[in-house]
Amino acid sequence: MRILFTSLASYGHLYPLLPLATAARDAGHDVVYATAPDSHPTLEKAGLESVAAGMTLQEVFGELFAGDARGRHEIPEAELNQAIGKGFGRLLPTRFMTDLEPVIAERKPDLVVYEMGNPGGMFAAHRAGIPAIGHGFGRVSTGGPMEHISKQIDAFAAELGLDGDSGVFWGRPFVDICPPSVQAPEFVARAQRLPLRPVGWSEPGELPSGVEGRDRSRPLAYLTLGTTGASQAHLLTAALQGLASLDLDVLVATGPAVDVAALGEVPANVQLEAWVPQSELLPHVDLVVHHGGSGTTLGAFAAGVPQLVLPQGADQFTNADAVIEAGAGAKLLGDELTADAVREASARLLTDSAVADAVRGLAEEVAGMPSPQEVVAQLSQYA
Repeated sequence: MRILFTSLASYGHLYPLLPLATAARDAGHDVVYATAPDSHPTLEKAGLESVAAGMTLQEVFGELFAGDARGRHEIPEAELNQAIGKGFGRLLPTRFMTDLEPVIAERKPDLVVYEMGNPGGMFAAHRAGIPAIGHGFGRVSTGGPMEHISKQIDAFAAELGLDGDSGVFWGRPFVDICPPSVQAPEFVARAQRLPLRPVGWSEPGELPSGVEGRDRSRPLAYLTLGTTGASQAHLLTAALQGLASLDLDVLVATGPAVDVAALGEVPANVQLEAWVPQSELLPHVDLVVHHGGSGTTLGAFAAGVPQLVLPQGADQFTNADAVIEAGAGAKLLGDELTADAVREASARLLTDSAVADAVRGLAEEVAGMPSPQEVVAQLSQYA
């Protein structure tokens, strides 16, 4: 079977599809992955053939705010949400649909698997008369910018003659990597879900020194604020100081957006790393303090690790709420994020037996979900 995968060109949208794409390739299917060229090196490392389609998120915001000297945090929320709606609901889908049409004509896929943030893949498949299924990257979120995005997408879909709405992905099958107990209940009730275990994916690399074979009697906290704008030095500093004041070790993934020098001198029990193979690291840690990105949230669920979530934007707030509702962690918002608050919340999460039971239950739930290989075996029925 010939399968075309397509997603937006950012880690949080690309990585979740790679386990299924590589499993399809390993099963002997002809797999090609379409996204912006910036992500092609990652696809090459995964052993997947890539073709160019779409544009990067940086290019989208550059087009939306061309000539605007304001920083992102200087733009009023209402104006920003409207722009995000246009970018994700019209600009990106139009560009991907346009770029994918010749790819589909040449490769003649039997099935298109499109990431939920990239409905342009669905639109291109619809226009070509080819079956398509969606693929999630986490909990399906509503509210805030998503209302603006959904409104634009649904209007676009109606113009193309698609029945239904994006809330349930036009009634088409949807590969859902979110455990049902923490997925949005209204989505679980309405959608045609195809469950897939969130196994995680990281670029190949070695774990930081001291992680493997360490003394598990001393806790290890992992701190990350992602790879995008959420990674701000002042937030990392507050979280780092709070964690470092506890009797544990702290591993910090600073990401590319932080000037490490701005963090100053760090305590002896803190280890800074620009990058870590996160999916390999999570089973070794005892607490994850993070921004609420879907990949980290689901990875911690799978590893059975408590979470302290420090959401900054996008779907991070609903992810934080899902963690709390599941009894698997806590959150700190805005001015609540202080070193003292991080220390107190982290100490509680490491010792709370109810939290331990909750995260253990989530790990068991994830382990019971179908593997990528099992889901690949079902794909032919949708082609």
